[in-house]
Amino acid sequence: MLSTKSVIISCAGIGSRLGLSTTKALIDFNGRSLISYQLELLKDVENIRVVVGFQANDVIKEVLKYRKDAIFVFNHNYFETKTGASYYLGAKDGNEFAIEYDGDLVVHPDDMKMLLEQESEWIAYSDKTSDDGIFVKTNSIGDVLAFSTELGNYEWTGPCCIRKEKVKYSPNHVYNQLEPYLPMRGIKIRAYDIDTYDDYQRVLKLTKEW
Repeated sequence: MLSTKSVIISCAGIGSRLGLSTTKALIDFNGRSLISYQLELLKDVENIRVVVGFQANDVIKEVLKYRKDAIFVFNHNYFETKTGASYYLGAKDGNEFAIEYDGDLVVHPDDMKMLLEQESEWIAYSDKTSDDGIFVKTNSIGDVLAFSTELGNYEWTGPCCIRKEKVKYSPNHVYNQLEPYLPMRGIKIRAYDIDTYDDYQRVLKLTKEW
């Protein structure tokens, strides 16, 4: 089943809210770069597509230390677009199913393994932890019904997986890409977004034991 999937790691943005003057892919995550942690989770995936923009050369150099076979896709308009655009650019020439993985996302290794084994389409979410999160409204069996900036049962962290042909160009966020296809199967995982510096400090502590 993995042969039918591509994983698109979106790390084109400048990470302005974090305030560390570096793209989030290159921040220190417990003694290593965040992108190296993500790539280790995805070591069994053949088709890895990394969308780059800000500090592209540095990100490419770091990725190639761990994945010589990674495919790099440029989002030249990274300053004006969000992760939805990067998802489209990375997915359009990939495999049948496009798994989107944000460059600022930390997922528990066991949960990422479980997600990669899933068939068909899904949206992953977690307990609420971020300072500035997007929320997910679910039904009694965990299906995702809607996204919200104000209210929801859980926090939208990603990853997600939909068929490649459903990923349309959008300058907005990944969740905007998913909204036309709701309700969708949801899967609760242990995961954290790093949006702000406070998020960063909190996630370092929460994931120490992982």
